[in-house]
Amino acid sequence: MIEASCHCGAVQFSVPSPPGDVNACNCSICRRYGALWGYYAPAQVRFSRENGPTDIYMWGDRDLEFHRCRGCGCVTHWSTVDRMGVNARLMAPEVVAAIPLRYGDGASM
Repeated sequence: MIEASCHCGAVQFSVPSPPGDVNACNCSICRRYGALWGYYAPAQVRFSRENGPTDIYMWGDRDLEFHRCRGCGCVTHWSTVDRMGVNARLMAPEVVAAIPLRYGDGASM
C-alpha cells in the first residue's frame, strides 16, 4: 500500500501499488499545477474517512473535477466517472524516484 497526503495532512489517500508510470502532462492546467499524475480506477484509491474538505475546480466540458486541499492548497487528484489521476508528488520521494516518467502532450489535444 502506498500512502500519500497533502502538505498539511488534511487530505490523505492510499493506492494498492505505485503507478506503472507518472505523466507530466503539458496541458494548460497540468503544467500550471506541476503535478505528476498516476492513474487508477476510482475504486483503487482509498481516501481517509477523516479527510478535510476539498475545493473542486471544473472548466471547459466540465467532465474533470480537480480537487485541492482547502487548508494548504495542494492539488491532490482529479476524477471522472471511470478514471482518476492522483498527484504522485504527494507520495514519498523514494516511491516517486522509482517510477518511470513520461511526458504527455495534452497541449496538442
